[in-house]
Amino acid sequence: MKNTIIAVWLIIGVNVLLLFGQVDSQWRGPNRDGVYPNETLLKKWPAAGPELLWVANGLGEGYSSAAVTANRVYITGMISGKGWLFALDTNGKLVWKSSYGPEWDGSHPGARTTPTVVGNRIYLMSAEGQCVCFSTNGKKRWSVDLIRDFKARNLDWGMTESLLVDGNRVFCTPGGPDVMMVALDRHSGKTIWKIKGNGETSGYCSPRLVKHGNMRLLLTMTAGSVVGVDADKGVYLWRYSHVTSYVVNANTPLYHNGYIYTVSGYGTGGQMFKLSPDGKKINRVWSQRKLDSQFGAVILADGYIYGSGHSKRGWHCLDWKTGDVQFTEKAIGNKGNIIFSDGMLYCYSESGDAALVKPNPKKFDVVSSFKIEKGSGPHWAHPVIKNGRLYIRHGEVLMVYNIAR
Repeated sequence: MKNTIIAVWLIIGVNVLLLFGQVDSQWRGPNRDGVYPNETLLKKWPAAGPELLWVANGLGEGYSSAAVTANRVYITGMISGKGWLFALDTNGKLVWKSSYGPEWDGSHPGARTTPTVVGNRIYLMSAEGQCVCFSTNGKKRWSVDLIRDFKARNLDWGMTESLLVDGNRVFCTPGGPDVMMVALDRHSGKTIWKIKGNGETSGYCSPRLVKHGNMRLLLTMTAGSVVGVDADKGVYLWRYSHVTSYVVNANTPLYHNGYIYTVSGYGTGGQMFKLSPDGKKINRVWSQRKLDSQFGAVILADGYIYGSGHSKRGWHCLDWKTGDVQFTEKAIGNKGNIIFSDGMLYCYSESGDAALVKPNPKKFDVVSSFKIEKGSGPHWAHPVIKNGRLYIRHGEVLMVYNIAR
């Protein structure tokens, strides 16, 4: 059994490497599905919560997650209207900080997107549509203005895309009538290809790259659709309607064995699609409205989807194959975001509860929980797990906990 588990994780690791090359850290884990593999973690926390290793203060307003590498922690924040990229060492000491220009000071002010780290380069997008590359020493290498250069239109709550890097390319979604998606050279910022797509604005979504048969697909959500793009040819393949009240499609699509699951808030809920063998078409398999995560994402574990609702408050579990609701339970703040590692769910509620939850389609099985007391503003940043540590950002504060077994 042990050898089987090791073999499965080796296969996952090889597939991730084939898709992304040497990506050291990115949004929601190595495969952008909220799963943090190769960890050996506590199955139960002390009553007061896991040991707090260190706290970094003064990071400014923001909701971005930490980008964690072997020897650095990178995170973004806004101070006095200006966006900053912070580099910390593994003990939380500030190594450097560099500004990337104006940040979002409108409704729900602060930095939005999580940096992507590849080798000695860091990539991020500001809520004002600046796509920026830094060296890991803090020097800005290049920037591209998506609004000016591609006639993108900014969104009601700012652009929130965490950039996707594949080999020598950076993918981003300006959106709008002229350019839906572009591939930029990650070393220079020059345009490699651009596609017109469906004419919609971007939808607050961070894309993901999947291997389906012989094709590598970019999957993302625009203002009113789920879309598929041939990652290598830059060809727009298909779209399917996915409309919310406020054109917010913030959750990265899930992919598993030829199926795609998308979910949004405002009562819209989720849809399951089946890809054709060549990846050039999709057909809807089922839909449901009970689980309507706004931007807290969902997790697939052992054939079941776990996540929280938005207007449909509570934590929900769905059958992956049918969409049938297994449970709905109101607990730990009733809604929030969710990740997965070493067989357990990690739920961070909008009320500031951090919970360790055992995947169980029969009930919301909370093993341990504690309250996040530091920081200010909404509890919206997604947690990160790396090398036995749990990283939780709340406003201007980053907290790091020891959860290693």
